[in-house]
Amino acid sequence: MQSAKLKYVVIIADGAADLPLEELEGKTPLESAAMPNLRELAPTGRLGTVATTPPGMPCGSDICCMSLLGYNPAKYHTGRAPLEAAALGLDIEPDHWVFRVNFIAVREGLFLDHSAGHITSREGRILLEDIAGACDLPGFAFHPGVSYRNIMIDTTGAHDWSKVRTVPPHDVPDQPLAKHLPAPLHASANADCRLLHNLIEKSEALFAEHDINLTRIDLNELPATHLWPWGQGRKPTMEPFEVRFGLKGAMITAVDLLAGLSGFMGWDRLDVPGQTSYHDTDYAAAGTHGIDALEHYDIVCIHIEAPDEASHAGDPMTKRESLEAIDKHIVGPVHAALKDRYGDRWRMLFLPDHYTLCSTRKHDPTPVPFLVCGHKLRGVVPRAFSEANATESDMHVEFGHELMDYFLNAGMH
Repeated sequence: MQSAKLKYVVIIADGAADLPLEELEGKTPLESAAMPNLRELAPTGRLGTVATTPPGMPCGSDICCMSLLGYNPAKYHTGRAPLEAAALGLDIEPDHWVFRVNFIAVREGLFLDHSAGHITSREGRILLEDIAGACDLPGFAFHPGVSYRNIMIDTTGAHDWSKVRTVPPHDVPDQPLAKHLPAPLHASANADCRLLHNLIEKSEALFAEHDINLTRIDLNELPATHLWPWGQGRKPTMEPFEVRFGLKGAMITAVDLLAGLSGFMGWDRLDVPGQTSYHDTDYAAAGTHGIDALEHYDIVCIHIEAPDEASHAGDPMTKRESLEAIDKHIVGPVHAALKDRYGDRWRMLFLPDHYTLCSTRKHDPTPVPFLVCGHKLRGVVPRAFSEANATESDMHVEFGHELMDYFLNAGMH
């Protein structure tokens, strides 16, 4: 029996967009990947590009996903770290400052890896506890997250961290650490920068002889050489999605950032077993749980991090494989279920949040390709889904946060 109300699915293939690569015979991973379900869908819908990174803002999943989910980052974004802290269930007061702190690997003074070789959560917890104990930082609390991702909260009210520039470690691969240390944006922040520099220096000294790292080196794994603070911000206030659009939503993701963002939007984060940030994630479980969630929610977002992590590793083959898995286990089954259960009363949006280039291992703010398809959504010229075809299409959304309203409401009146 068809539902009178439309069902909406958003599939975010994080960092999927890329440039042509020699390793893929001059094709992008999206062009090279065998994605028969997306190939079938694309000509039935509308292809275009959307600028998910507003001018003057950094290109990161916090800003880009906030944008594509319908929230203007210029209005709502206060920093990446508060979103991740919310996903961990941490109690954040309005005057608290929250940092993301990564375990990173540095070699000969150069950033080698933003994840310290994807250090395990158990190893990270031990390192974080030890550096927290070694630092004399009253009013600062350290909270372990997943793998290399952790949170530091400044509860003192004594620092204005908006006057300090910090750098995401995944944005500066192979560049000198010394060049990207926290830097003051105003002379009043000099002392605050020194505090962060001291934290980084103490972590370097402590980690150098730590049993966790000595064991990792023995196993030919990258050691965690430093703790790196970045992405600071305060708790945001966001108008609930259901108030704005009248739809009840849910998020499937392995990433705390998206989980926290969905919480501030008023969406539920669904517990789906087997979800990771890498190609070992259970793609099929994400697809199955997404289909089942449509019975209880009006809009469901399935976010897969694997293409982005493969890009940061400079691994186009794994990136291509991850895209093929998304197509096989998510796009195909979700599309089939929508048609079977809801007839023509559905819409789907497929897109990356940003480009992540295998060649540089960095994000890129180029407007990303998107596909909208389903109820009353048709393009003028049928095209296959690719970066080039999207760029040549007739639809280019200049302000990323406006895409959601188009996806939900275009042609409905």
